[in-house]
Amino acid sequence: MSTSLNILVIEDEEPLRIALVDALEAKGHRVSEAADGEQGLALALAEGPDIVLLDLMLPGRDGFSVLRELRRDRLAALVVILSARGEEWDRIQGFEYGADDYMVKPFSVRELMLRLDALGRRANGDVPGARDPVGRVRIGETLVDMAGYTAERNGERIGLSRRELELLEYFLRNEGQVVDRNAILNAVWGHDADPTPRTVDMHVLKLRKKLELEPDQPRHFITVRGVGYRFERR
Repeated sequence: MSTSLNILVIEDEEPLRIALVDALEAKGHRVSEAADGEQGLALALAEGPDIVLLDLMLPGRDGFSVLRELRRDRLAALVVILSARGEEWDRIQGFEYGADDYMVKPFSVRELMLRLDALGRRANGDVPGARDPVGRVRIGETLVDMAGYTAERNGERIGLSRRELELLEYFLRNEGQVVDRNAILNAVWGHDADPTPRTVDMHVLKLRKKLELEPDQPRHFITVRGVGYRFERR
């Protein structure tokens, strides 16, 4: 039996929103709904749902804007984008802003339910080998607060996204090993995700800018030409 979750549906197409709410409630989930970006953002911040189903083309405030605000406020909810915009750039941008999954309309409701079951298990820690991002980790001169989604160096604090932390956790678990981009994609984004190896490069670049003393001459996130990366903590 799947885990019961608090799910927020932010979708302006009423027939689709009603169908999603009905399907989710039939699976035993507790569901809130919003028809525009402003209302959806307010509900998300007030209720703290487990999962947000987020359309991109919303009245008032678009989905990307909503997603940026959710991550800026450190909302821990898993976010699944539901959009007719299926171009690679839109998908990459969604993951860059902190989405956990991306489904292109029209999509199978059954597939969505299966993906939500998987995300629900992940949200409740029921994933073999997974660890909660807790405690502090020192990487060179930078102190990373895994639970606080921040990095600090010389008194300056920098925010980290959920995806950046997940990528960092993967590197920490594989410290000293050469890992290829596809392995990183599968471990951090999942086998069903659509991002490309270039997505890994962009996220590594972000981690370098936030955690490396000299991002242009990295000593922690080291490129292994033609393969991927090797991570060294010190």
